[in-house]
Amino acid sequence: MTLTENEINNKLAEMDGWSLDGKLIWKRFECSNFMGAVDFVNRLAAEAERMNHHPEILISKGNRVTLYLTTHDAGQLTEKDFQLAGKIDTAFGAGN
Repeated sequence: MTLTENEINNKLAEMDGWSLDGKLIWKRFECSNFMGAVDFVNRLAAEAERMNHHPEILISKGNRVTLYLTTHDAGQLTEKDFQLAGKIDTAFGAGN
């Protein structure tokens, strides 16, 4: 089920660093180096696969990982996006 604008804003207020851009949320993470960025992506990829919910991932400047989440089949944000965002934050904290 898609979320209302109010629900999205309330969820974002509870999260650290995630931003809204149209029908997606995004966050940039800085890792110590390129290998740290790749390790982080590998950790979050396993959880994304378990959830069958796959973010768009960009590694830039060697150590920056930017993630974009939306529920493509719903055409906008759902609870699933925020669940995965929370798991991504946990994965980042576990290795950096």
